[in-house]
Formats: sequence, structure tokens, C-alpha cells
Amino acid sequence: MLYYVFDWLDTTYDIPGAGVFRFLSFRAAMAVITSLVITLFLGKRIIGQLLRLQVGETIRDLGLDGQKQKQGTPTMGGLIIIAAILIPTILFTRIDNVYVILMIVSTLWLGCIGFLDDYIKVFKKDKEGLRAKSKLIGQVGLGVIVGAVLYFNSNVVVREKNEKGTITVQHSSSVINDLGFADGVLYSGKNEKSTKTTIPFLKNNEFDYADIIAWAGDQKYWMLPLLFIVIVTFIITAVSNGANITDGIDGLATGTSAIIGTTLAIFAYVSGNTVFADYLNIMYIPHTGELFVFMSAFVGACIGFLWYNSYPAQVFMGDTGSLALGGIIAVFAISIRKELLIPIICGVFLVENLSVMMQVSYFKYTKKKYGEGRRIFKMSPLHHHYQKLGYHESKIVTRFWIVGIMLAVLSVATLKLR
Repeated sequence: MLYYVFDWLDTTYDIPGAGVFRFLSFRAAMAVITSLVITLFLGKRIIGQLLRLQVGETIRDLGLDGQKQKQGTPTMGGLIIIAAILIPTILFTRIDNVYVILMIVSTLWLGCIGFLDDYIKVFKKDKEGLRAKSKLIGQVGLGVIVGAVLYFNSNVVVREKNEKGTITVQHSSSVINDLGFADGVLYSGKNEKSTKTTIPFLKNNEFDYADIIAWAGDQKYWMLPLLFIVIVTFIITAVSNGANITDGIDGLATGTSAIIGTTLAIFAYVSGNTVFADYLNIMYIPHTGELFVFMSAFVGACIGFLWYNSYPAQVFMGDTGSLALGGIIAVFAISIRKELLIPIICGVFLVENLSVMMQVSYFKYTKKKYGEGRRIFKMSPLHHHYQKLGYHESKIVTRFWIVGIMLAVLSVATLKLR
């Protein structure tokens, strides 16, 4: 919103300094600062209100150390995160951008599903919350919307280099500043619809989903969008559930999401900037630069929320926050065509998810075969396994963060490591 105000002031009245809002780096910095201020100051008031409403977490007795002390801690703190993401987004991004609109819709959509789940747990006194089937329907619904928009919207495009692989320099400073580029180097190819994505570690690192159904011939025209939507839906459901499962001890999901968000912000910036896209020889995706501002607000919100969510937590994000965080990460990665990097970037979420699947599957298998269920881990998800081994949750969280940082560095390295 402020972008348009200051752009009008700059073009109409030539007010000194008004043009600074055209630069992504400035707006991203403002988004981080604003989200931090919102979480730190608005967060305290929301926590106080949650305490007055007695919106406390009901803790199931799992026999873990320090578990009873968490009883009654306010939940639904995800409302703080969502506010700290959306307010800076509305203020500092170009909200007519299709990717920004998609991120806002995804945040609100999964935030509402999580809020309904928390509401049923807290106010209806139903520990199960929203039924798994209903939650899955909501996630699938978002997947269909996101997949359809990314496939059919005319503004969701990639730009190829010209035949010789060269680039053309534009000297119009107004174009340069408006796009947020440092020196105005622009790809000379045309924007085109594409279902290409990025494969990590390979020299020719682009993969087209259309190749999967190359055998279909004339049937591809309806099979390809269906395939794309199914893939998008699966990714959104998997990552949002992974974030939800990871949110089991103080600060784990929040800090991990901040690390993932920082990594994705880097990818969004280089993918939406012709200078870096050319230097790194990666896919250039027009209009994705605005996602850098959005993700800056996301990272600021996560870091600010850690002020209250780190051990010992004063508030829990609940499903309101965890489902929204996971969904945002999934939709963002798909938008910048880095979804095949998710197993690395979101490695902590993946391992937590797999630990639950392995535990349940092995228990059912051994119960059927031996008449008695056996376990791979002392408890799942994985962070509870380490709690059962006697590790303090602060140590577990810190080590998971370190693993997350290592995976983030490896993910960024794939830009050149092929």
C-alpha cells in the first residue's frame, strides 16, 4: 500500500526520498522491522488477552519432564504471527502482485483451519480438535486453488534467455528502480507459461512436469494441469503437517521456520533479479521479487515470536500458527519453483514427519506379526524421543536449529553446486 503512495508522491511531486520505496531491499528491511515491532508489542497484549480468556493449552500426560508446568500456557499465539506477517505485507508489498495475493490467501486459509482446530480444543474441550478428515479437506482445497492459479494465471511465467544466451541492458532508470534491480540488466527473452521447476545438484537443473506425461499425446492438455494440482496439493499438505508435528517443544517450529524462511528469501531474491539469475545461471522468474518482502515479514514474525515462545514458553502458537507456517513455506517454495528442494530445506520437518510414520507403521506391523506392538523410537515425533533419552528440551531445540542451519547452507550451495 505504501509503495503506491510513495510512488505517486515521487512521480507527481518529485519529493526527495520518496523513490526509495521502489527498492526491494528497503521495503524488505522495513517489513522485518515492522513485523518485529508487532510481535514484541502487540504480542504482549494478545498474550494478556488470551490469559484473561483462559485460552490455555490442555497438556496430555506423556510422562515427559517439565510437561505439567506447561499446563494452562496460552495457545492460539499463531494469531500474533499471522498479524505480524500480513500487516507488513499489506504495507510494503505491491499487493496487486499475483504471488503476494496467493501468499496472503494461503496464510489466512490455513490460519483459519488451525484457529478452528484450536477453538474446538480450548472452548469445546475436545482434545482431538478438528477432525483429521476435515483438516485434510481444507488443505486439499488450498492446494487446488494454489495449483490452479499457478498453472492458469497469465502473470505466472518464466523468462528464457535469447538464443545466444546473452542479455540485453536497458538504460531507463525508472524501469531499473521500479523493478528493484541494481544495474538494469534484463533478460531479452519473452515471458512464457511453463511447468518447469528446479532440480538440485544437476548441471542442467530444470525439469518440466510435462515430461512425466509425454506419453499421453493429445491427452496432455487436461492431464498436465491435473497432475500439477495434485503435486502442489501433496506438497502443501505434507509441509503444513510437518510443521504442525514439529511444534511440540518450545521454540522448535518457530526457530526452524525462521531458518527455512531466510533460505527461501534468498532464493526469491536471486530468482527475481536478472543480475543474479544470469550470474548463477538459474531460472529467472518475473514478479517474484515481491516475495522477498513477504518472506522478510515472515522471518521477522518468527524471530519476534521467539521472544515469547522460547523456553520456557509464555505462549504456544497452536495449530493456528503451525499450519499457517508450514503452508506458507510450501506455497512459497512452489511459487519460486524450488519445491524439489523442500526435502533439504525442510529437512527437520521431513524427519519429524517420517519418525511418526515409521513408528506407527512398525507398531502396526509388529502387532500383527507378533501379537505385540514394538517401537523404533522411545516416542515420536523425534524430538520426544530425545526427551525420553533425558535431553533437556532447550538442548534438543538448539541442536535441531543447528541441523536446520546446515541444511539451509547446503540448500543455498545448490545454486552453484551442480
